[in-house]
Amino acid sequence: MTEFTYKDISEYFHRSYKTVDGLWFVKTEERFDFNTALKIDTEVWKVMPKIQARFLKKKLNKDRGLDALCECFSKKLELDGFEFEVDRSISEDDGSSHIKFVISKCPWHDIIVKSKRTHFSDKIGGVICKTEYGVWASEFGRDIKFEFGKKRICREDSCCILSFKIS
Repeated sequence: MTEFTYKDISEYFHRSYKTVDGLWFVKTEERFDFNTALKIDTEVWKVMPKIQARFLKKKLNKDRGLDALCECFSKKLELDGFEFEVDRSISEDDGSSHIKFVISKCPWHDIIVKSKRTHFSDKIGGVICKTEYGVWASEFGRDIKFEFGKKRICREDSCCILSFKIS
């Protein structure tokens, strides 16, 4: 019997995780309709980020605040196969701290493109990303808020800009 490396095993589960997400969506859409599938998917993505954030907080020994969010969210993006840069700054207008993630490659968008469903990309990304990343923010403090920047890959921009700031 062939022995798998840790990398093989990791790839197996990673691909399964991504595949099951899209597969259940398509099957739900076939059974009902696109909007129903998107509503149910939104409910899933209100829970999944809590599980991910809490796991990474424990593993990275982090708790609350923007610094903890930055480290844990960066690890999440890395594990999911995103390509990104992080920009930390303080607003000159109000002195608030914020973190901006500039994503140049989104594996979820790549899956939508590969499945020839690009016409749904903006709608799915607009709803699911807003939900998922809003939950991520709330896991690190009630005062931390998420907002989209002006650019989004699912709108055919070259990158996504995600901002987390203390309100």
